[in-house]
Amino acid sequence: MRLLFYVVFLFSCSKETNSSLAQAKPNNNNSLLPTTSKGYVINHTYFSLSYSEANRQAEWVFYNLTPALINGSQTRTDDFRSDPFVKNNPVKSTDYTGSGYDRGHLCPAADMTLNLTAMSETFYMSNMSPQAPSFNRGIWSTLEDRVRTWALEKNGVYVATGPILSNICGTINNGTISVPCAYYKIIYKDNGQEKIAIALMLNNQGSSANLKTFVCTIDQIESLTGINFFSNLPDDIENKLESTIATANWSW
Repeated sequence: MRLLFYVVFLFSCSKETNSSLAQAKPNNNNSLLPTTSKGYVINHTYFSLSYSEANRQAEWVFYNLTPALINGSQTRTDDFRSDPFVKNNPVKSTDYTGSGYDRGHLCPAADMTLNLTAMSETFYMSNMSPQAPSFNRGIWSTLEDRVRTWALEKNGVYVATGPILSNICGTINNGTISVPCAYYKIIYKDNGQEKIAIALMLNNQGSSANLKTFVCTIDQIESLTGINFFSNLPDDIENKLESTIATANWSW
C-alpha cells in the first residue's frame, strides 16, 4: 500500500512540475519568434535568442515572462560564462574586462528566478551586450522593473529585446565585440479578443527621462534592425499592432 501511494505521489508531483514548467517556459509558442536578420536561433530552456557572430552578441532575445518566473526564490548566480551553443568564437566571461562597459543582460536575471536553470542561463555571454554603466544600472534597469510589473498585472507577457546592431558606437575586446548605440524592448500580450503591444527604444547612455518618452512603433524598430516581429499573426492584426502607439494599455 505504501509503495502504491509513493508511486501515485511521484506521478502527481511530476505532473504538477511539468505543468508548472509548461506555464513558465517561453518556447511553448515558437510561432511568435522574431525572424533573424544577422544571426541564427539558439533555444535555451526559458528563452530563445538570435546570435550574431559578426557582432558577438544576440540581435534579439525572446521569452514568455510569467509571474512564476518572476516570483521564484532562486538568487543570482553570477556565473558568467560562454554559451556552449554558440557555433564559433563564443564570448568569454572576461572579454569585457577593462572595457568600461557592463556585461548588460538582455534577458534580465531578475526575470528568471523560477529555478537554478532559468537563472543560470541568463549568465551565458550570448545574453550580454556592452552597456554603459549609467544606462545598464539606470534607465535600462528601470525599464526592466516596469516590464516585470506589466507581466504581473497582465498574468504574463511576451518580451522581445535586443540591441540596434545597425548603429554601432565602437567596439571592445580588440574590435571583436560591437557596442550598440541603442537598445529596444517590445512587450506583447494576447488578451484573447484583443492583442496589445508596446515598444521602446533607448540610447546606450544614462537618462532621467520618463519611460514614456522612449515609446516608438514596432515598425520603427523593424526598419532599423531588419527583424520582422509577429510575422505569423494575420496581416491586418500585425500591421495595426506594429504601426500604432497605445500607451493607455499599459501602466506607467
